[in-house]
Amino acid sequence: MKIHSLPILLSSILSGGLALAQQTPQTIADAELPSLLMIYKDIHAHPELSTHEERSAAIVAKELKAAGAEVTERVGKYEKPGATCFGVVGVMKNGVGPTVLVRSDLDALPVHEETGLPYASTVTTKNDEGKEVPVMHACGHDIHMSTLVGTARALGKLKDAWHGTIIFIGQPAEETVGGARAMLKDGLYTRWPKPDYALALHDDAEIETGKIGVTEGYAFANVDSVDVTVHGVGGHGAYPHKTKDPIVLSAEIINAWQTIASRENNPIDPVVITVGSIHGGTKHNIIPDEVKMQLTVRTYKKEVREKVLAAIERIAKDCATAFGIPPDKLPEVHVLQDEFSPATYNNPELTKRVTVALKTALGNDNVVRKDPSMGAEDFCEYSLPDHSIPALMFVVGAVDPAKAAESKKTGTPLPSLHSSKFAPVPEPTIRTGIIGMTSAVLELMKK
Repeated sequence: MKIHSLPILLSSILSGGLALAQQTPQTIADAELPSLLMIYKDIHAHPELSTHEERSAAIVAKELKAAGAEVTERVGKYEKPGATCFGVVGVMKNGVGPTVLVRSDLDALPVHEETGLPYASTVTTKNDEGKEVPVMHACGHDIHMSTLVGTARALGKLKDAWHGTIIFIGQPAEETVGGARAMLKDGLYTRWPKPDYALALHDDAEIETGKIGVTEGYAFANVDSVDVTVHGVGGHGAYPHKTKDPIVLSAEIINAWQTIASRENNPIDPVVITVGSIHGGTKHNIIPDEVKMQLTVRTYKKEVREKVLAAIERIAKDCATAFGIPPDKLPEVHVLQDEFSPATYNNPELTKRVTVALKTALGNDNVVRKDPSMGAEDFCEYSLPDHSIPALMFVVGAVDPAKAAESKKTGTPLPSLHSSKFAPVPEPTIRTGIIGMTSAVLELMKK
């Protein structure tokens, strides 16, 4: 019996070695998916607001360590005194070679979940203003964390195929545009190796599962928050001739701002000016002394941004002057510099190179062109202001193919990111994300 079992034992050993040698991003993703799905549902059911991601960061840190990375927690410095930054840095080294940064965000949104999922969030918490709010992963950062963990596991098992250093990032406060900046301020590029490339992915609420979308060049916009106070002279609603009505003036200013995009800007350079909040007055028959407005301004190019912001202030003050407002009561326009998010620019050469690897891994038909968005992403910070670090963020389809087809057929929009009804299909989304990101890293670090 023992003599006959030896060939069987040798055969088993050889077969096991062969199976190990044949591991691919696809086979590893399939093997890891059950446990990653458990992680995903756990994170989804326990979302945390920006700057409060303690539990999520701990899960990411634990899983990166288990995958073979050297992990440092609580990386980052916020401007707000006493605030804790829950940034996670995991380093996986494998000899001499390129350094590649792979980033996931951690935070959720103050949204009441209405997906009806069995693992839906029921969390409520107090925000930084002390108000009780619901919390939901309405932007898919739970998908991103699960995919980061799966990618780390895959690359830890594929060390024969790459060389160099991978920096895995669990980044807090993406939704409030401060986490990436806080980690860089805390020495991300000095305490750890400065990357040769930076990569990230985002789930997509329009593309069906199994597919990846790629944008070359500008992918997401510059975003500015602007506060405007329009002054007037208040009085009785029955005697408007004795006042300077700031509500009427604000209406004129808002309409005039729309001419910035239509008449001052080159039509091929996108611009969005949205007045998201306007408040003035207290009662039907009282003309107030002032109106306060909050704007979001979206652009791509630096020179276009500067021109648009200057035009917003110029038009507001010129309209007020024409309205008869004295120089000491002209509108106040404040651009909130600490809330500025630069445009995300996908390096064209890097994008082309990674796209080839994605098509090889997933098939030509499963890698599609994605139009640029006027949304924002602070992943841009890792590229630095001069884009000296080539960066790429691609998107991963998260929509049931049948629902995507029905939406195209009927014209009925699908639930968008940040919607209370947004529910990515987790298994194929995470699987495609792992295969895509692992393949991208292997392309940049291949031996």
